Amino acid sequence: MAAKPKIFDRKTLQSAFQRLGELASADGKVIEISVYRGSALVLTTDFRVGTQDVDAVFEADRGFVRAAAHKIAEEFGWDDNWINDGVKGFLSAQDSAPEAKSLFRSYPSETGPGLRVFVASPSYLFAMKCLAMRASGVERSADVEDIRRLGAMLGIGSAEQAIAAVMRYYPSGRLPPKTRFGLEEIFGGTGLES
Repeated sequence: MAAKPKIFDRKTLQSAFQRLGELASADGKVIEISVYRGSALVLTTDFRVGTQDVDAVFEADRGFVRAAAHKIAEEFGWDDNWINDGVKGFLSAQDSAPEAKSLFRSYPSETGPGLRVFVASPSYLFAMKCLAMRASGVERSADVEDIRRLGAMLGIGSAEQAIAAVMRYYPSGRLPPKTRFGLEEIFGGTGLES
């Protein structure tokens, strides 16, 4: 099996989506995928320049998407898991709410069959990143810088505000203590009033 690139930057992601859109268009299909986590940040922000894979959810035409992803992996010399739906475990019950995602772009064109790429909103990405905060602790977490920068974009200045932002998408029972303590370390404050 060929090795995937070390990093998916914006250009690489757009090339992959372009090719996936071309394959869908050739088959007369309209495929919709929702992109989350690092790949959504790479596409929509200037502070994240790359990611190791594409975290996406594609409910309809799964078989087609998987077959097309395999073909793209062969063409570009990537691992078959370059696009995966492992993020499903972090989806919020609010995932289909209008403020959770928006259309990023259609490939190969805005009209006709092809691929429609939706990306999670900054507030949803913030909540997901916080929920996924690594158990290894804030100082070693790859997500911490993303959390800080998304927090700054959203005007979050305290642990209490951060927890409130997370609870907009996830119930408090889903927030493990490590998340609360991590947000206290990142933003200050006790975070325990929620």
